[in-house]
Amino acid sequence: MNEAIALGLGNNIDYEIKWDSRVIESLIENYELSMRAIRPVERINTELDLLISILYYMKNGTGTERYVESLQVVEEFARKFDMDVTLGGTAPRAAVAMSEIGVASSVHLVTINDRVRKLMPGGCSWYCSNSADTLFPHLIVQYEKGAHVAARDVDIFAPVSTRLIYVNDHDNEVMKLQPEFFENARNAQACLVSGFNAMSDRGLLQERLQQLAVLLKALPQALTVFYEDACFHNSDFKRVVLAHLSSLLDIFSLNEDEMRGYLREKIDLLDPLGMLEAVRALRAIISVPILVIHTQHWALASGPGCGRYSAALKNGISMAATRFRLGDAFSKSDFLSTHDFPPRIKGELFAREINRLGEGQVCCLPCVEVEEKKVTTIGLGDAFVGGFLSTLTNVGI
Repeated sequence: MNEAIALGLGNNIDYEIKWDSRVIESLIENYELSMRAIRPVERINTELDLLISILYYMKNGTGTERYVESLQVVEEFARKFDMDVTLGGTAPRAAVAMSEIGVASSVHLVTINDRVRKLMPGGCSWYCSNSADTLFPHLIVQYEKGAHVAARDVDIFAPVSTRLIYVNDHDNEVMKLQPEFFENARNAQACLVSGFNAMSDRGLLQERLQQLAVLLKALPQALTVFYEDACFHNSDFKRVVLAHLSSLLDIFSLNEDEMRGYLREKIDLLDPLGMLEAVRALRAIISVPILVIHTQHWALASGPGCGRYSAALKNGISMAATRFRLGDAFSKSDFLSTHDFPPRIKGELFAREINRLGEGQVCCLPCVEVEEKKVTTIGLGDAFVGGFLSTLTNVGI
């Protein structure tokens, strides 16, 4: 194979609803929902549970991924909105981003259907662990900072732009592996491992991780193994993944919500000293050579020789910002122009100070200033991964 990057493991179809406060307000009225009922929902069984969950995360300004007990709830809620049907999953979204700048990849899939076949980028090879067509769409709820919902006594302004993901996905719960993908990955320069967050059976998760460990050990030592974290439906499973894979990983990457999940505390992302302490605490939990954290303000790498990933961080930031601005419809010239955007002032000040305090153990770059107001919040981490990994190839951009 000629692909420079191998991207795994899961995929899906996304229902990206177009946010409409009027629909949400109508549901609040229909269910006679009050502000005091907006709380964390442990199990999402009904449309009302889903509505309360969305309003809770919107009020608190956090993104998440949650399991929904019934796929029918996902389907029926999505039909109340205008929506786009898109390709989902870190691996295929990273592949789409990389294809726009001329970097070839191969992708491991667990779900295949006509929509996936149509949406996969041209020039990208794929290997699916399922032979039969299936469809388990993910509901994507995204809204801009300042989005407002007001009905009955419910009155919520979104403090940040973010996204919520709701799923009932058998294929990603089972996460069957396709050995041929890994055999061909021997010729690649980097391999992405992502997924496992939707799995619900501990025994099956351990079995899949054991299989994956064998497949990764067969790859050349020079190949970079990059792991992208996610919001696990069962938070305890994060530790299971670490126990099986950490010794096989070169880079472990996560966003601010996932970081808070490990540390179990809210962290000021613009406090350099506090963030440096958080990075050190995270490295004590996640034992890998290089730890990467990407946030709305900055991205950093931590570990010995982390400075060599400066260009990768910059390209990851540029790719995520390009998707934030333009969604899927961007070109290489859009990416290159975003690359030259000025940095966000607060992020620049933070990066300068944490780099000084880190004394070579941290390499941090600020995100860029984006003027667009109508933005995309889904898939930004996936785009970051695509931009970061593209820099590890010999292709150049």
